[in-house]
Amino acid sequence: MGKLHVERLILGDMRTNCYLAVNEETKEALIIDPADNAEGITLKLKSLQAVPVAVLLTHGHFDHIGAAEELRKSFGIPVAAMEAEEEVLTDASKNLTGYFGTPYGIKADRYIRDKEQLSYAGFSIRALHTPGHTSGGACYYIPEEKVLFSGDTLFCESIGRTDFPTGSAAVLRQSVRGLLEELPEDVAVYPGHEMPTDIGHEKQYNPFA
Repeated sequence: MGKLHVERLILGDMRTNCYLAVNEETKEALIIDPADNAEGITLKLKSLQAVPVAVLLTHGHFDHIGAAEELRKSFGIPVAAMEAEEEVLTDASKNLTGYFGTPYGIKADRYIRDKEQLSYAGFSIRALHTPGHTSGGACYYIPEEKVLFSGDTLFCESIGRTDFPTGSAAVLRQSVRGLLEELPEDVAVYPGHEMPTDIGHEKQYNPFA
């Protein structure tokens, strides 16, 4: 058995998946895509007796970053995102906050690059640049736990939409095919919306594979 416990919270109007990736040995946690409701995320962390150490953003859209700033301030933890996503994060017209409420942007504390190794909560995490949904879309892969947090890159039998600023259907298909070629079939996939899946299932049933 691994030491990773994944808790899924479905948050906001877009029913975004926010994940708490908890190290069961140390009770340190990663918050992945805090979409909304910082208070609810905090209460869930307390119920798990977990202490967050970082926020990881798969991309900069409004429905994935809504509670990031409040959690950063509340816990004094860094926010990390792909270097290529800086413009989307900070530009309200590109992160879509201006279309769905009050326009705002957010700056990451740490900008990361493709294949960069992150060390948080006792896990070695490989950041994978998977553009297409946005220019700086990222997936976070924890090899020792055989888990991938795929954001809006890869869904169960589908992929993210590409009609928003910096999106590209051709680029996203390339990113998805790269994931399916690179990762083992028994890797569990936790997407930004809808239900979890795994690489083997997506190789067989995803029409964009």
